[in-house]
Amino acid sequence: MITQNGIQARDRAPTESHAYLVKDWMTTPVYVIHTDTPVADAYNMMMQRNIRRLPVIEKDRLVGIVTLGDLREARPSPATSLSIYELNYLLAKLTVGTIMTHNPFTVTPDTPVYKAARFMLDHKVGGLPVVDKANRPVGIITESDIFRVLVDHWNYATAQRIQTPLI
Repeated sequence: MITQNGIQARDRAPTESHAYLVKDWMTTPVYVIHTDTPVADAYNMMMQRNIRRLPVIEKDRLVGIVTLGDLREARPSPATSLSIYELNYLLAKLTVGTIMTHNPFTVTPDTPVYKAARFMLDHKVGGLPVVDKANRPVGIITESDIFRVLVDHWNYATAQRIQTPLI
């Protein structure tokens, strides 16, 4: 079944043999960024792609994560006394590697969704990079993905309760 926004939804409830797993709900392919990317480029990428988190890599391995909030905090205050030229010079020198969160929490594709959700709730994070055994990003699971699981499960459970048409 395809939902209104084009995201595929499940047609069945989870069973003991098939729990909801991160690999079935994560956003993939995942956009990544390198540590030496200027902050302005990272911000533009997030705005163009309408995303709020970017896993940061070095040599294809996850080393951090940067959020839209991190990038906003790195911008200079409007009350600064620096000239526009000085601001541009400083911003050009500021890279993602200097403001990212190092060694972020991660999950694997086979992590049950409820464990990822509990971890996000307990640690107050809005998303977790999904990595393979070599610590390469293969996806990201976010609050929005968790909401999709909830809504899909809710829709399935509601459909199961309706046994006859209401006509």
